[in-house]
Amino acid sequence: MSDSTPQTTASAGIPGRIDTSKPHSARFWNYFVGGKDNYEVDREIGDDIKKIFPGLVDVAVTSRHFLGRAVRHLAVEQGIRQFLDVGTGLPTADNTHEVAQRVAPDARIVYVDNDPIVLAHAHALLTSTPEGRTAYLDADLYQPEAVLEAARGTLDLSQPVALMILNTLGHVADYEQARDLVRRLMAGLPPGSHLVISDSTATSEGMIAASDAYNASGAVPYYVRSVEEIAGFFDGLELVDPGIVQVPAWRPEAGDSANPVGAVDAYCGVGRKK
Repeated sequence: MSDSTPQTTASAGIPGRIDTSKPHSARFWNYFVGGKDNYEVDREIGDDIKKIFPGLVDVAVTSRHFLGRAVRHLAVEQGIRQFLDVGTGLPTADNTHEVAQRVAPDARIVYVDNDPIVLAHAHALLTSTPEGRTAYLDADLYQPEAVLEAARGTLDLSQPVALMILNTLGHVADYEQARDLVRRLMAGLPPGSHLVISDSTATSEGMIAASDAYNASGAVPYYVRSVEEIAGFFDGLELVDPGIVQVPAWRPEAGDSANPVGAVDAYCGVGRKK
């Protein structure tokens, strides 16, 4: 993780920071959702894990669908016009700003990631409707106060913000540290703000085996947690119905191509700060 001050533009040295000798979580996930921004090393471990646990593809796809449903709910039903997306990952279809501005053209979105691959693709995220605004911060989850301060350049932190942390907290090995990072981010946001989290869970032997295989590949480890631990991130917040549920079960929409409820080892939730 970088100790530098958050930046909003890519540096000329980024290509030299990209390591293609080991799998990378953003590229690995990109491969699973059908993207093209990945390397052979990512596809190799992806194919190996598909043999161990084919259901991880469903986790990736349904988690992406959850992002869209959560953003639409917050923008349409809760009137949220500001989104802070931490751990952005590589852009694919229906990114946070695209979903939000489709239903609320004046929405403002700040993406946060400190990964060189994501930073190299930041230009794809820096698009916006004329009424809204989109920005990208080269910043670190482990520095929540610095993230919030940098986000002030785009967001009005006196008004409600939706904090999105999707499929990211598993990279924080220590659970209590992960909870503390979430608390510190939410502490800087006003009442009426929302927390949106989804993560893979240790709810089947297949998912645990897939996590072990991925962590043994040389990539930055990703630790799957219990459902109770996912719920713990929302302590002190008012859960939005239906609460902490498997990803496809969170407010499914007509025509949603997600798998049937109960089919994936990933849980999610949305909570409101009182």
